[in-house]
Amino acid sequence: MTDGDHGAETGADRPECVLCQAPTEYPESHRGITLCPPCEWQEAQRTMCSG
Repeated sequence: MTDGDHGAETGADRPECVLCQAPTEYPESHRGITLCPPCEWQEAQRTMCSG
């Protein structure tokens, strides 16, 4: 391990949102669909009201 890779998380370490391609809050190791905060909120609104 070099001095440059001590786990500093930047936007490059984050997967893109599957809807708008913005960086997400999740690490690359996150499983499942990755959404950015605005898309995650909108998806929660859609699923809550689709009952």
